[in-house]
Amino acid sequence: MHYLGDMATQARDRLVRAAEELFYSEGIRAVGVERLLSASGVGRASFYRHFSSKDDLVVTIVRGYGTRWKQWMADEVAARGGEPMAVFDALADQHAAPEFRGCASINAMVEAADPASAAHRVAAENKVVVIDYLDELLESAGYREHRALAEQFMQLIDGATVTALRERSREPARRAGEMARLLLDAADKR
Repeated sequence: MHYLGDMATQARDRLVRAAEELFYSEGIRAVGVERLLSASGVGRASFYRHFSSKDDLVVTIVRGYGTRWKQWMADEVAARGGEPMAVFDALADQHAAPEFRGCASINAMVEAADPASAAHRVAAENKVVVIDYLDELLESAGYREHRALAEQFMQLIDGATVTALRERSREPARRAGEMARLLLDAADKR
């Protein structure tokens, strides 16, 4: 019986891995259930045993992406000394990666444009989690209006990410970093 549980977990993991890759590289709408089944090697019955619908799988993927991205950013910033400006250096490196296809949360919000949809809500929640992280980072650095700065940093991050898709370079993150530096230079510290 334990073996069957492991097989079910493996099927779910294969579905999630295939969906993560395909949704990020090709888009959520472009990838149907048949393609997911084929890419993952999982049968239809197994798919529906783990996910009630493709939308349910999308929510799982978007939530997981947000968790991993925030952790990636926190690790990158810590590895670069823990200062708020390190956010933009990490972002520039991400934008330069050949597999870069933008922000999965932004992509999901565009594809699930209805703000009431579960995928859109989860993607928006992912942004709040990052803002909370930025808020903590800026508060630790001693900035008085840390929440407002965190919101501004998020806007710069999102703008740089979308622009990097157009320009295919790390320059948008560098320019966003210059704007962030101006914000920090003008901000009051405790």
